[in-house]
Amino acid sequence: MELFGYIASLFIGISLGLIGGGGSILTVPVLVYLLGVDPVRATTYSLFIVGVTSLLGTWPKYRHGLVDVRTALVFGGPSIVAVYATRKYLLPALPEVLFRLGEVTISKPVFIMVLFAGLMLAASVSMIREKTEDCVDCDDELRYNYPMILLEGTLVGALTGLVGAGGGFLIIPALVVFSKLSMKKAVGTSLLIIGAKSLIGFTGDLTHTTLDWQLLGTVTGLALVGFVVGNVLSRKVPSRGLKNGFGWFVLVMGAYILVRELLLQ
Repeated sequence: MELFGYIASLFIGISLGLIGGGGSILTVPVLVYLLGVDPVRATTYSLFIVGVTSLLGTWPKYRHGLVDVRTALVFGGPSIVAVYATRKYLLPALPEVLFRLGEVTISKPVFIMVLFAGLMLAASVSMIREKTEDCVDCDDELRYNYPMILLEGTLVGALTGLVGAGGGFLIIPALVVFSKLSMKKAVGTSLLIIGAKSLIGFTGDLTHTTLDWQLLGTVTGLALVGFVVGNVLSRKVPSRGLKNGFGWFVLVMGAYILVRELLLQ
């Protein structure tokens, strides 16, 4: 299984490079089911892997003028605070057994995986559906809906803190709707937000989590190699079909995790 886990780590990066988002949704399942990492620790590892890979992807976008730093600061501020507080205080405070539903015991690891499966299902719908169309006056004059940006940033940050996923499928539509960015610039800006909040959220775990740096470094390195390969392939392969197919794959994976965690204990 370990060999399959390392091969899958390459595909985490390839999917990120190919479709520009959503690939990080594979990180926790790969760590848990193929590499045998505890679900709680897997979310910690995922934050580091997603953070490093996203920041790598930000640079070429920034060079082409597709990253709006001001918007990243406005949206990313509350998101970073929320993800750090969730990892530092909320997650360690959750009891090992949360509640019971008949014969099913909902422990903290089960709760995280079920929540993650729900995120996968939502992400799959977002990837299968057509993209939001660019508006004609986007990027001409940014008009921030501050209350909604604050709320969305806080919710995305808390969700990232709980499950260790980047949440790009939530961030990109929010940037288009609430900040009036074009789709291409929203994708680039979201990578900067995801990278910053994931790595800062990761630091919230350092005082109370023991890390296997060799495993973490290996998976991160393979994901980075995969990202470079995927980024090259993305120039030759139509992204719409890839994103649709990947969305269906994520949908099946999310359903599998729900069945496995709730019915096959």
